[in-house]
Amino acid sequence: MTNVLVIGSYVTDLMTLTPNLPKPGETVLGGPFKMGPGGKGANQATAAARSGSNVTYMTKLGTDLFAEQALKHFKNEGMNIDYITQDPDEITGTAQIIVDQFSENCIAVALGACGKITKDDVYSMEEKFESADIALVQYETSMEAIQTVIELATKHDVPLILNPAPYREFPFELLKQVTYITPNEIEASELSGITVIDEESAEKAAKKIAELGIPTVIITMGKQGVYYYAGEGTGAFVPSFSVEAVDTTGAGDAFSGGLAHSLAAGISLKDSIRYASAVAALCVTKWGTAPAMPTKEEVEQFLNQNGVD
Repeated sequence: MTNVLVIGSYVTDLMTLTPNLPKPGETVLGGPFKMGPGGKGANQATAAARSGSNVTYMTKLGTDLFAEQALKHFKNEGMNIDYITQDPDEITGTAQIIVDQFSENCIAVALGACGKITKDDVYSMEEKFESADIALVQYETSMEAIQTVIELATKHDVPLILNPAPYREFPFELLKQVTYITPNEIEASELSGITVIDEESAEKAAKKIAELGIPTVIITMGKQGVYYYAGEGTGAFVPSFSVEAVDTTGAGDAFSGGLAHSLAAGISLKDSIRYASAVAALCVTKWGTAPAMPTKEEVEQFLNQNGVD
């Protein structure tokens, strides 16, 4: 079984379906309302675990009701949660999500405890880096935590996926130590200075980002597909799967978690991207984020139905 480390955020998702996204100052009546586990770290860890990886997940929670719900979810998913800590002075993170009738969304996140992960917190799990097949981290946690994950992955020669979401300024010199980076079109535009709208612009942006010293750039472009670049002569576009989306909120996290599992299993880059794309496609056909992540069996059946071995 593959060993995947995920370090990052946990927030409780508070999701409301509305006819349209509210304008500034506008109140929109909506419903239904759903509450469940979420946050980029938790979503990605859940996607990798349901794909069949042995996941060690590290985050920080408060000591409130939301924390109890979080721990119950992690245990149900079979994750190693030995390195999850609780801070009595902080809330468990929350995300207020609005999804409209066209499956578009807007999100406001209060990170709470998971935004206060320290270097010492990450170092407490250093032994897990020694046996890890891959590590995964996002920008949705403290800068100190992200930098420490990069430091330990480099020290123990562990391939590292950095999901630069939500986009924020980050020391470019540290990106040279990242193995894979998975921005969406907005984040790729910020990183490269090139507006990404199609395959051609994605190729230009990927090559520009690669100049920062990152071996493999993987740009996710929603329903268009994925463009990847791993050095001169290796770039390619992988079309997305066609599905009827109801909630796109966790799609990027589903992709990153599926990618981590597949790469850790030794699958080729292109096939791993196809697998990750299938995980993302199935995720958007359900409401919610972490609870919407598909199982390995669902993904394999979906791939077979779409003619992918």
